[in-house]
Amino acid sequence: MSAPPSPDEGLTAAQLAARYGLTVSGARPPLREYVRQLWGRRHFILAFSQAKVTAQYSQAKLGQLWQVATPLLNAAVYFMIFGVILNASKGMPKEVYIPFLVTGVFVFTFTQSSVMSGVRAISGNLGLVRALHFPRASLPVSFALQQLQQLLYSMIVLFLVVIGFGSYPDASWLLIVPVLVLQFCFNTGLALIFARAGAKTPDLAQLMPFVMRTWMYASGVMFSIPVFLADKPQWVATLLQWNPAAVYMDLMRFALIDEYGAGNLPEHVWAVAGGWAALFAIGGFVYFWQAEERYGRG
Repeated sequence: MSAPPSPDEGLTAAQLAARYGLTVSGARPPLREYVRQLWGRRHFILAFSQAKVTAQYSQAKLGQLWQVATPLLNAAVYFMIFGVILNASKGMPKEVYIPFLVTGVFVFTFTQSSVMSGVRAISGNLGLVRALHFPRASLPVSFALQQLQQLLYSMIVLFLVVIGFGSYPDASWLLIVPVLVLQFCFNTGLALIFARAGAKTPDLAQLMPFVMRTWMYASGVMFSIPVFLADKPQWVATLLQWNPAAVYMDLMRFALIDEYGAGNLPEHVWAVAGGWAALFAIGGFVYFWQAEERYGRG
């Protein structure tokens, strides 16, 4: 006696998958579901970023002190070249220029390190990406969080430098919190954008140091943009001041340095800072999510 025909007989693979609720491994989930999955991995993101912070200088004798020493040494080099040799301070007193410079270096390094980590977030962790199923955005977000933690350690030294040159804690220091929140959102968006680009083009990691150096010189890390460009058309200075790196540096300087008043800030600076943060955080996240199923393949 022959067996009864199977109800699945004659169905294609796609029809069978639809009947039994099967999906393609690694398929991109809807955006809302992707956000939910990412939130569910929040403990992994935090633990992964903390492990990266601990491991980064584990082979160095000074260990975590390099988190502070590196930007301080950069600031010292920039002071010698731009502050002393090239006189980029343009008459700014030393007790103002040194905190101005150190703040700029620390804040820009936060963005620079987030971008550089983001470029390698996928291409540098292919083993993890291919072995485990998780929202790939966890990696660039965790790297941006790692850089935020490093900045928070460095801020202790930044506070000492600022206080040492006569700017003491007051109500304006409370602005540090929203500035860091907005810059972190902006940096995370950038890290997501470059994580997708770096996953497709690993050689981008070799190009980015030149891009970041150019951005640094255009952002007023070593000089005051409106003062240095006083003899240039106003729109040039305004355009440079509105670039996001300059915006977050200026807001941090305004919060920390007594002599750096509101007259040094571009118009609508908080709206600009919030706009950059929202644009890159949301746009970068959606841009990264759109290629979710392609990471780690090929």
